Amino acid sequence: VTRGFGRGSKDLGCPTANLPDSSIAPYATTLQTGVYYGYARVLDPKANPSNGEEEGSAFEQEKCDHDKVWPMVMSIGWNPFYNNETRTAEVHILHEYPSDFYGKELRVVMLGFIRPEFNYAGLDALIKDINLDKQVALHSSSRPSYAAYAADPFFSKPSELPPPESDPSAVRVRPGERVDQVQEGRE
Repeated sequence: VTRGFGRGSKDLGCPTANLPDSSIAPYATTLQTGVYYGYARVLDPKANPSNGEEEGSAFEQEKCDHDKVWPMVMSIGWNPFYNNETRTAEVHILHEYPSDFYGKELRVVMLGFIRPEFNYAGLDALIKDINLDKQVALHSSSRPSYAAYAADPFFSKPSELPPPESDPSAVRVRPGERVDQVQEGRE
């Protein structure tokens, strides 16, 4: 998870986990820009992903529910309202965390597409659609066939990726029908 523009929380009331630009590179030509829904889990590199235990980090001390899988909405695109010059991938986990989780591992499973990316005449219209996206994500992910993905072993098994390399922005995203894993500092 990397630092973004700070607009999600400040302007939109919707904090996002910004993924490194390279996280969507494998899908740049095939993945439609827009809003997706699915599940996400935040892991601390010091934690044991199978049980969520950590040793004394501020993240754990604040009793954050980092060991759980939560529904999420994910925006992939250019954010035309803000005139972004690069394509971004931003995940909003539908859970209120007490602190940021920069540098943490974020596991994401995209289950479906909500809508294409739009430009908006004003901030209020954008916020209205974001709130509707959240409702759609909660409703869709609660369907039994989709809710089963929250228990997928992908979210609890230890990472199979090698330790971070010298390039902190390198990310591995496995191609396939879903985005399997995004980790900061990994190839």
